[in-house]
Amino acid sequence: MNTGTGTPTLLAGRYHLERELGAGGMGVVYRARDLLHEQFGEPCAHLAIKVLGERLTLAPDAHVLLYSEFALTRSLRHEHVVRVFAFEVDISSQIAFFTMELMQGMTLDRLLLECPGGLPWRELQPLAVQLLSALAYVHRQGVLHGDVKPVNIMVGEEGVRLFDFGLGHAPIPVAAGLPSLSRGRFNAWTPAYAAPELLAGGALTTSTDLYGVASVLYELAHGKRLGERRDAERPCCPRQLPTQCWSALRAALAVDPERRTIRVEELGEVMTRARRRWFS
Repeated sequence: MNTGTGTPTLLAGRYHLERELGAGGMGVVYRARDLLHEQFGEPCAHLAIKVLGERLTLAPDAHVLLYSEFALTRSLRHEHVVRVFAFEVDISSQIAFFTMELMQGMTLDRLLLECPGGLPWRELQPLAVQLLSALAYVHRQGVLHGDVKPVNIMVGEEGVRLFDFGLGHAPIPVAAGLPSLSRGRFNAWTPAYAAPELLAGGALTTSTDLYGVASVLYELAHGKRLGERRDAERPCCPRQLPTQCWSALRAALAVDPERRTIRVEELGEVMTRARRRWFS
């Protein structure tokens, strides 16, 4: 028996796909039950499974592409980054997939729909600090996310979770033991959150990730996307944002990467310090 996308409802003889959780430019994520864990009485037998989207399954390097994402994230251990478990191939269907934790909550894009005027600082600040902490950690591990945007950020009772590294890579993939893949051919970046140099064909860098996360924070504070703008245009300071935070965020949003004179970690420090002064 197959899902609506042609994926079998049972993978590797143990993972029963229950329903689709979401689909992006490169993959589809399902809620699933681990029948083996269930049989042995494990209290939590549910997990998430990611497979490639239909348009990529016929690519000659399809399995390599999915494995590359898994390999990038399997060693990441941070409370605000999704945990991945194992990479497998279903022999009968030849479908590659990897398992990961089943996250609870809603994606940030859904939260934004409920808050069209942006979030008040008392709600925005902890989300911002957690997200910046996660991204700074990822960078310290030598990984670039590549696609920081609201739909790739989960918000739940335990805070935010950064996920979907499908467009990410290690700056030195050979040194990291990963195949060198050109993700630019998928043209899957979202213009509202992608750095201008990335849309112009440039490489992923920590600076392009910085621009992406800064665009997300701007939208959280303002309620509207930064959108496309000319070099001379300057976004206005969202009223919810403390002045010292805006100076740092504006630097991270510079169109010219040479003018992004702040790092993700430093932006996180500014947001954290602002919290103490804001409520003092």
